[in-house]
Amino acid sequence: MSNDNKPKTPKDTHYAKLRRAHRDEKSGGAPAFRPRQPVPPGETAADGLVRLYGLHTVRAALDNPRRKIKKMLVTRNAAERLAIADLAALPFKAELVEPKDIDKVSGSEAVHQGVLIEAEPLKPKRLDALGDTRLVLVLDQITDPHNVGAILRSAVAFGAGALITTARHSPQESGVLAKSASGALEHIDQIEVRNLADALEQLHEAGFQTIGLDSDGPAELETSFAGAKIALVLGAEGKGLRQKTRETVTTLARLDMPGAIRSLNVSNAAAVSLYAAHAHLRSPRNGD
Repeated sequence: MSNDNKPKTPKDTHYAKLRRAHRDEKSGGAPAFRPRQPVPPGETAADGLVRLYGLHTVRAALDNPRRKIKKMLVTRNAAERLAIADLAALPFKAELVEPKDIDKVSGSEAVHQGVLIEAEPLKPKRLDALGDTRLVLVLDQITDPHNVGAILRSAVAFGAGALITTARHSPQESGVLAKSASGALEHIDQIEVRNLADALEQLHEAGFQTIGLDSDGPAELETSFAGAKIALVLGAEGKGLRQKTRETVTTLARLDMPGAIRSLNVSNAAAVSLYAAHAHLRSPRNGD
């Protein structure tokens, strides 16, 4: 009488695999694994519209009175998670669909989480509409939408009042940028300028200290802060700040990195420098 409870040895497992392989060969082979074929994005949105997707992104857009939404595709599960009880009550066209229907529009690579909207992009503001914020971020030709989205998220988290970019060599509002920003796109003023050096001079006139982040900056960032208004200036991956920008900022500073790696991804550098600037601005001597 055999003992079915006897522990299997490596030898038993090996012969079991051989027996399964023999049976599969006699029966024509094991079913082949067929990976899901990627779905490419469909036609682009109509002129003047952008597609935004993801639960955080869409929730923030729904809550933003400045955002003009024209259409929504949403699954039943996503509608519940967005607390949308009645699609017909929304002030724009909304369709209840299956995830694959959104894949056909956004492409299967987009992490849409069951919801996609088509909306008008937010209009950038002018620099003279900056308001009374004490902390802003300035991007010197950072073009990667993933990085800009992540920077937006950190900027909102640390209370920055505006993100200043150039009209050229900056990414346009898109689903990728908005998804990376995780809703932050709706919570911060975006200011677009034609000439960055001129914009920096305007910030100086408004009382801002402009600090250019540079891995070879002569001073550590934490010791560079002065005054009650800070503009952090970050350059593109690889090439960093342009020469004219370096010549125009008030201060060039570096993040102190004692480890073997002396530089960070620009979005990580933004988060660290925003934390340091926020800590400076909230200190009693700076009026917070």
